[in-house]
Amino acid sequence: MAGHSKWANIKHRKGAQDAKRGKIFTKLIKEISVAAREGGPDADGNPRLRLAIQNAKGQNLPKENIERAIKKATDSDAVDYTEVTYEGYGPNGVAIFLECATDNLNRTVSNVRSLFTKHGGSLGVNGSVDYMFERKGIFLIKKTDNISEDDLTLELIDGGAEDVEFSEEYVEVTSAMDDFGNMQSKLEEQGLEAESAELQRIPTTTVALNDDDFAKLMKLIDAFEDDDDVQKVYHNIEASDEQLATL
Repeated sequence: MAGHSKWANIKHRKGAQDAKRGKIFTKLIKEISVAAREGGPDADGNPRLRLAIQNAKGQNLPKENIERAIKKATDSDAVDYTEVTYEGYGPNGVAIFLECATDNLNRTVSNVRSLFTKHGGSLGVNGSVDYMFERKGIFLIKKTDNISEDDLTLELIDGGAEDVEFSEEYVEVTSAMDDFGNMQSKLEEQGLEAESAELQRIPTTTVALNDDDFAKLMKLIDAFEDDDDVQKVYHNIEASDEQLATL
């Protein structure tokens, strides 16, 4: 669930990932495969692959699975995935943006359209909701006892951070898309390895739903996240802590 970037959503998203570990591993392996096939198997010379490996390690994907995915992706008979995005509306006008990687475009668009329709939404044309999101770098760092919040905040702002949020367990850092690489370098400089680091689509306006409508909408979000061709799901729901706690 990748919506408004607040700690409550981060906390829920991590819980949902723990509950769907198999699906998460499948998507991580696919991202590694796409990155390796696109830019080569050498992570040092392939920033996208290096990031994919970092995120996979953050989700505890076994090392041998990572190595196997890279090797398989560079074989001559490897599956050739196409990256594609879809946009649409869920019930109550909620904007939904999907990032997909597929070896069968007809299957993917058919499934996406079917899920929108089944759950009271509609598939839109390209650009129909893209303007409602900004691309931001989101870094999630495991908090340690030796982290000084004030000192770290100043260092991260120097590296391009727009926002730094601390919780009991994590530090969430938001940067502009153009500062994504600078922020990665700043974290390395500070000896910090992000548990996850990715460009996300953050909504510029959000929609609040009553509890019943929220539950219905989340069934659609969950259905998209369960689809093997869908890598990431973004929406503009502003969920309350109470609503997140029901999931």
